[in-house]
Amino acid sequence: MQPTMNRSSSGATALTVHQIARPSGFPTPEHFRFAESPVPEPAPGTALVENLYWSVDPYHREMMDGDFALDSPLEGRTLGRVTDSRDPALAEGELVFHRHGWRTHSVVRPDEARVLPQDAGVPLSAYLGILGGTGLTAYVGLSRIARLREGDDLFVSAAAGGVGTATGRLARLMGAGRLVGSAGSPAKAAHLTERVGYDAAFDYHAGPAAELLAKAAPTGIDVFVDSVGGEQLAAAIGALRERGRVVRIGTVGQYNTPDAPPVRFNYADIVEKSLRMEGFLVRDYRDLQQELTEFVVPHLLSGRLPLDETLVTGFDRIVDAFLSMLRGGNTGKMIVQRD
Repeated sequence: MQPTMNRSSSGATALTVHQIARPSGFPTPEHFRFAESPVPEPAPGTALVENLYWSVDPYHREMMDGDFALDSPLEGRTLGRVTDSRDPALAEGELVFHRHGWRTHSVVRPDEARVLPQDAGVPLSAYLGILGGTGLTAYVGLSRIARLREGDDLFVSAAAGGVGTATGRLARLMGAGRLVGSAGSPAKAAHLTERVGYDAAFDYHAGPAAELLAKAAPTGIDVFVDSVGGEQLAAAIGALRERGRVVRIGTVGQYNTPDAPPVRFNYADIVEKSLRMEGFLVRDYRDLQQELTEFVVPHLLSGRLPLDETLVTGFDRIVDAFLSMLRGGNTGKMIVQRD
């Protein structure tokens, strides 16, 4: 049964989403529960935020295996408006980013929230996408981990998702050479070349990854930005040129298949081609948020940087949006917006 939700900002009820069981393989709606409660009252030193946008991300699936406490509200990146404040650092009416989702209302301290600029012409959803953790992940991967050089040729796995589209957009703005992406369907591969700016893209279901990549990048690649792992990682290592770099962002290909065999590749390539492979957690690079904003906002305002996002309306659909994202139902960043 779908939950009901008070649509009034001054309503008496709030909704939260709890995880109630650990999944084995793909999660289902039965792993979650919507809980109704009174809208919380802010204590001194805190503020009440009415949430407007919620991010659903692949890392949530990994955290469901043990990091999320059962029968407790789920964590998540969220954007909302302060409606009742007990701290001058969070003024009523301000828009803030915080991680106290998935819930309709949150009580936050100033150190748990980031006040957002209200730039004319910048959609609010951008602060959960290209200006949020998604864009920051892509930016850090390119600028700090890959140390992208002008003219570098890139291969990006899961390129039609939030991080993948952001990586393609930012790499192009940074002067990358040939962009190659993989996606989960012919339609998504076509979207990458027709709308996002990739030079070539393939459906990874269409054959062995090494053959598909060799056809899309016949002269090799300099950088691989990887959110998947597995066969595509092995193919990329084989295709990397001398002093190539692998940026490891995630292993979404294993989140729902924990017994998947480990990736196999020619380990001699690492030495013989002087390759470098490095992973990172975006939380360790939050100090680059302002740098990202200063780079991205002018391109957003000029129209050079379109938003790649799939918007789902209604907090009562947040679980459906999350499960759809895990199965590739989104193009670009998956975001839930209040109705």
